[in-house]
Order: sequence, then structure tokens, then C-alpha cells
Amino acid sequence: MFKVEDIFQINSKKEFQRITMKVYRFQYENNAVYKQFCDLLKRTPETVKNTLDIPFLPIEFFKSKTIISSNSPIQTTFTSSGTTGMITSKHNVVDLSIYESSYLKTFSQFYGNIEDYAVLALLPSYLEREGSSLIYMVDDLIKSSNHPDSGFYLHNYDELAKKLIDLDNEGQNVLLIGVTYALLDLIENYPFNLKNTIIMETGGMKGKRKEMIREELHQLLCKGFGVSKIHSEYGMTELLSQAYSLGDGVFECPPWMDIIIRDTEDALSFVDNGKTGGVNVIDLANIYSCSFIATQDLGKKHNNQSFEILGRFDHSDIRGCNLMVV
Repeated sequence: MFKVEDIFQINSKKEFQRITMKVYRFQYENNAVYKQFCDLLKRTPETVKNTLDIPFLPIEFFKSKTIISSNSPIQTTFTSSGTTGMITSKHNVVDLSIYESSYLKTFSQFYGNIEDYAVLALLPSYLEREGSSLIYMVDDLIKSSNHPDSGFYLHNYDELAKKLIDLDNEGQNVLLIGVTYALLDLIENYPFNLKNTIIMETGGMKGKRKEMIREELHQLLCKGFGVSKIHSEYGMTELLSQAYSLGDGVFECPPWMDIIIRDTEDALSFVDNGKTGGVNVIDLANIYSCSFIATQDLGKKHNNQSFEILGRFDHSDIRGCNLMVV
């Protein structure tokens, strides 16, 4: 059996595939819901010979079932956002140190030493509820930065705008991470011409504004903040890893995470690079829940392993692999 630390030591595709197969067998044996799902599809350890044979659990299962691959006590439960009356996803986490290792190592891979940044967070819709995995991560990044001006902002836009301009003018590297609608609110009220600041949008209008295509959104944000690129984070309640885009909506994964694009007509088949389909995620940091998740996102993968998110399925588009969602 491998050690959990091995997940964060992966440095080749071959190593990723080897550990992925071990994680599949571990979760088949220890996750009752996932085992039942695999058995219904007749995708068991006897028939799964490589990573492309592994079944991906529909993400909706996190709303209706307990997805866990451990008998250890639950340390925390992350929950998804949702309007009143909606059933939200629940991700039971038995070892928060795995999540912490995942996001800290990923940040370091893409952005370097967190202590080089002042981290400002504009995440009102996340701060106003409990159980957000994004808030947990950003709070730790703020603390890890050890910068006296790092912190969260709710609706105090005047204070945030002044802080952002002052820090940028001082030559301080700044990371402003914000929910999309709040970033738009900010640039509509204040002029910026930032030189030392990374703007990272986490996606989502949260019902506050009409949805926009990425190109239009990023053009507005670039102009409003005076920057050449908008960075993005791709993560979700059901994952313990994130992919990052350093611009143009093209995401890359850390070594223990991968994206596979499934056929929209046949959930057990995959499409070639460059073609649009449903986004399946392998997240090996999800060792104690489920590492193989079929999301409701549409995307495409490029030959260099980067990927783009192009939208979401509506319910009429979701086909296959819902054998137990009743």
C-alpha cells in the first residue's frame, strides 16, 4: 500500500498512473457508495486494467449520499453554496492536512513563495455562509503570507480600493482573489492602473449579475484593473485540489490532478483532445472520499494537458452513469 505522502511526490505521468490505480483499488474496497457504483457498471478491480477503465462518480452523489473512504472521524464538512431550498453538496474531510498540503504545494508551483505576496480576498458570498472550502484555503493563504495588510473584505470597497492602490504603488506583490460579481462591482466604482497585482477570479455571479462569456468578462476586468491578464482558479467543494489559469482561461493541474473529457452521449467513453465534452476529474488528494468525479462542467483538453472550461450541462444534457441517482 502506498503512503498518502506519495501523492504529493508524483513527478511523471507513469507515476501518476501507478498511484491512480492504487487509489482506485483502495476506494473500491473502502468506499461503499463507490463500490456499489463500480459493481453496477461491472467495472471492478478484475476488469479495470488501466486508468481509462476507472468509473467516474457523478458529482450529484455528494448531494444525496455519504461519499467517504475511511472509518476515521470526520474533521470537517465542506458544503457547496446554493439558494434556499436547494440540496447542497457535502464533502466530508477526515484529514484536513491533506487539503492544506494540496493547496499550499499547488500555490507554490504556480506562484512561488506565498510570503512574497499580500493576499486580499473579496469573497462576500462565501464569507456570508459556513462550510466553504474556498474560504478555508484563502484564510490559510492570508495567514501564511505573514503580511500585515493581507485580509478579507466584505462590502467595504472603499477600504479595499485604497489598500490595493497603496500596496501596488509601493511595489508590493499583491494577489487579489475575488468572486466575479464583486470584482465587477469594484471596478465600476474605482479606477485602477495596477502594475504589481494579480487579479484572480473564482468564477460565479451567484445570481447577482447576468452570466457572461469568459472573453467578455476578462476584457472588462483587464480594462478595469489596468492589467494584461486575469488569472482564474478551478476548484469545487467536492475536490481537495485546484487547477489554475495564468490567463486566457487555460488551466493547468498540479501533478496529482488530471482532467479527462468524456463523451456527452456516452459517459463511459472519452473524446480526443481539442473536442468538447463533459469534464471528469481525477483528484488524488481526495483519497478519503472519491478521487474520480464526473462534473457537470463542459470543457476541452489540449495536447499539452492544459484545459478550458466552456460552460455547464443543463439537466437535459446529462446522460449516462446516473444509475444510482434516484
